[in-house]
Amino acid sequence: MTTTKIDDLLTEDQKLIRDSVRDWVNRNVKPIIDDYAQNHRYPEHLMKEMGELGLLGPFIPEEYGGAGLDQISYGLIMQELEAGDSSIRSSASVQSSLVMYPIYYFGNEEQKKKYLPKLATGEMIGCFGLTEPNHGSDPGSMETKLSKQNGNYILNGAKMWITNSPIADIAVVWAKDDEGKIRGLIVEKDMRGFSAPEISKNGH
Repeated sequence: MTTTKIDDLLTEDQKLIRDSVRDWVNRNVKPIIDDYAQNHRYPEHLMKEMGELGLLGPFIPEEYGGAGLDQISYGLIMQELEAGDSSIRSSASVQSSLVMYPIYYFGNEEQKKKYLPKLATGEMIGCFGLTEPNHGSDPGSMETKLSKQNGNYILNGAKMWITNSPIADIAVVWAKDDEGKIRGLIVEKDMRGFSAPEISKNGH
C-alpha cells in the first residue's frame, strides 16, 4: 500500500497561500477570538483584514476585485480559517460562496461592478437570507413572498439564523414570486422595511 501526503498534491503557490493564511490566523485570530466569543462580540476588523489578504471571494476574477484563485486554494483558505475559529470561517465562506458567487454568476454587469469589489475588500459585508423561523432551510416550504407592483418589487417575510446579518450591508434574499418560483434578490440594508436584529442568548 502506498500513501500520499496532501502536500504532494498541492502546487507551490497553493502551499504558499495555505501557509500565509495559517500564519495570519495564528497571529490575528487565535489570540483574540475567545475574548470576543465570551463577550458576544464580533471582530469586524477581521473582515477587512481578510479582504486585504484576498481571502474574500478569492475565486472571483480580478476584474471584479477577486484574486482569481482556483477552488483548491479557496478550500485551503477556508480550512485554515476554520482551524482558527468556525465563526470566522463561516463569515468568510458566506461572503464568498453565498453572496459573491451568486452575484457573479447570476447578476448583471451593473450589479457585479457595484457590489463585488467592495465585498472582496471587506468594505461591504453580505449575508444569505434563506433560512426561515418555521421551516428552516427548506426552500419548498418558504413563506417569504415576492410580488411586483407598479414596477417595484415588494418583499414580505422573515428569515432567521442568518450569518453576518446584523453587520451586513446587503443580503441575498430568497423568496417565492406570485407563480411560486423561487427568486433571489439583492437587498441593501438601507432599503425601507429591512431590519436585521441580533438574536439574543434566549433565541429571540
